[in-house]
Amino acid sequence: MASTQNSIPSISLNNGITIPQLGFGVFQIPADETKAATLTALELGYRHIDTAQMYGNEAEVGQAVRESGIPRDEIFVTSKLNNNAHAPEADTAAAAQRTVDALDIGAVDLYLIHWPLPEVGDYVATWRILEEAYRDGKFRSIGVSNFHQPHLERLLAETDVVPVVNQIEVHPYLSQNPLRQFNSDHQIVTEAWSPIAQGDVLDDPALAPIAAGLGRSVAQVVLRWHIQRGDIVFPKSVTRSRIAENLELFDFELSDDQVSAIEALNADRRRGPNPDEFNWVP
Repeated sequence: MASTQNSIPSISLNNGITIPQLGFGVFQIPADETKAATLTALELGYRHIDTAQMYGNEAEVGQAVRESGIPRDEIFVTSKLNNNAHAPEADTAAAAQRTVDALDIGAVDLYLIHWPLPEVGDYVATWRILEEAYRDGKFRSIGVSNFHQPHLERLLAETDVVPVVNQIEVHPYLSQNPLRQFNSDHQIVTEAWSPIAQGDVLDDPALAPIAAGLGRSVAQVVLRWHIQRGDIVFPKSVTRSRIAENLELFDFELSDDQVSAIEALNADRRRGPNPDEFNWVP
């Protein structure tokens, strides 16, 4: 790994481009607050922004990137295809173009299928359309989100481009180690959404003494755990102090015993939907 802004490590993807391991997520940030929050994150040193069509704030992320004064090639932007845009029923290519137009930052660094939606469309057909957009230069890389091993196995068997990432729910109560290992075995980087279990971990009695001993917050300890596991993580906040705190992960390290204590919290417990059963379309 090489160092980037504020000592944030970068990870090489399977197509040769690099992505900052720590990013800023804008999930559930209202559109009218997204530009300011993103500008704050960029000012503080973040260089990786994660949005999605479903979030309704792609345009505001794009405004922040354009107005930040930071060279475009120093900012990595991810977005995701909405659930109502799966092939063959929907015009996936047109939906993908809407993201490019909304962000208005040139080629999008990474574009993901947001959910496999096994009973809605055909994620393989959808992926093939994203492959074409990737070859046409609309996206610098493409990946998936919320894909389980069987979803990935079918994709790998029936298509040409291996996803660069799989963005999945990961936190101490859902460590996802078998799926993470499958990702790694196929040169797919794991990205962790809901990294602090939507705040559930903050009051965990097993984590408080670790944080106290390190002089850190529980959130910082858990985010550091993600970093040491090699996953990409993108915490979300609209509070400047919390945005800054979430960036301060690279001047301390968890011991093997501390990592083991966090790993022991796994209960295979989700905070979000199970991708095998989730078929919601807006």
